[in-house]
Amino acid sequence: MHPARDAALACAVALAVALGVGRFAFTPLLPLMLKSGALDIRQGGWLASANYAGYLIGALTCAAIRIDHGRMVRLALVTTAVFTLAMGLLHAFWAWTAIRFAAGVVSAWAFVFASQWGLRRLAELDAHGLSGIIYAGPGVGIVATGLLGAAAAALGVTAPWVWTGFAVCSGVAVAFIWKMFAAAPAPASAHKRAASGATHIATRADSFWLVSLYGLAGFGYIITATFLPVIARQALPGSPWPDLFWPAFGLALIAGALIAARLPISWDNRRLLAASYLVQAAGMCLGIVFPTAIGLGAGTVLLGLPFTAITLFAMREARRLRGDAAAGLMGYATAAYGLGQIVGPLVAAPIAQRTGSFSFALWIAVAALGLGAVALAIVGRRGAVQA
Repeated sequence: MHPARDAALACAVALAVALGVGRFAFTPLLPLMLKSGALDIRQGGWLASANYAGYLIGALTCAAIRIDHGRMVRLALVTTAVFTLAMGLLHAFWAWTAIRFAAGVVSAWAFVFASQWGLRRLAELDAHGLSGIIYAGPGVGIVATGLLGAAAAALGVTAPWVWTGFAVCSGVAVAFIWKMFAAAPAPASAHKRAASGATHIATRADSFWLVSLYGLAGFGYIITATFLPVIARQALPGSPWPDLFWPAFGLALIAGALIAARLPISWDNRRLLAASYLVQAAGMCLGIVFPTAIGLGAGTVLLGLPFTAITLFAMREARRLRGDAAAGLMGYATAAYGLGQIVGPLVAAPIAQRTGSFSFALWIAVAALGLGAVALAIVGRRGAVQA
């Protein structure tokens, strides 16, 4: 048996279901739902924001939850599968709104508690390099849902059937990892707790900057992540490429997570976050300035590479500041990220509907990422000087 590898893989599957399906399956299915007339682009923006509002509420409640982390992961995964099935069985817009909100809540629970459970377990086993496997999970889910969504579009399968298929696949995946989260990981030894406690140098300012600047990342990426297939179809009408950009985003995400985990653990997380923000901003600029298959493809890769690397660096920073008590800070940071995600679609959809293009909204997102990168670089430099 390989305890560290098994723990990392279990968390990866958990995030593939909770995020790859529970949150992001809506992206490849949005064009199908628009084409069928089930909703319009503004309603699509509302559904996206309802999901992110739920994510915000879920993240905010994490600090108050005292249930065993493994049990919370199991609860979140089961309800994710149920809510995904409900999207296929129900057809009223108000019902979809409620479902997407509730799915956002449990996605946040799964993300925060699987992250804390997994990173703690890897730290106990001195296997930090496997953390990339955990955060490659959402990419696997995105690739799977993206390819299945593209195949469904090509074959003329309707969105309700695809939602149902996603729910069944999620249930099977959850069954495979169910036992892994049956019990909490063994607590670290007193010596390890004492040693790690010496490195927890949290201050209110450190926590404030982590939470607020991580929120800018949520706003910065979400417009493209929500509307990528729609944006690509507008830029490349009649082309077969638009349905492949979302799976490409997922593949880049997997690669970025694995690469990020190989970077030295001693590197400053804030500077790594700043660099990641700039890479995403560059990817968005490529898609705006060169709205061709090559430009959008390269931009998609640059957007995806740092996507979960940003999450990994932020969660590592939370653990650096709070150690085994980091779930609360992780929750607040995730809530700020969720707030950015709520605002993004609400800003982008009306602008796109009014102007017929997402370009202006995307430039706003680029500016947000640039601002975040500069602020993180300043905070990181200040921290290095103080150290």
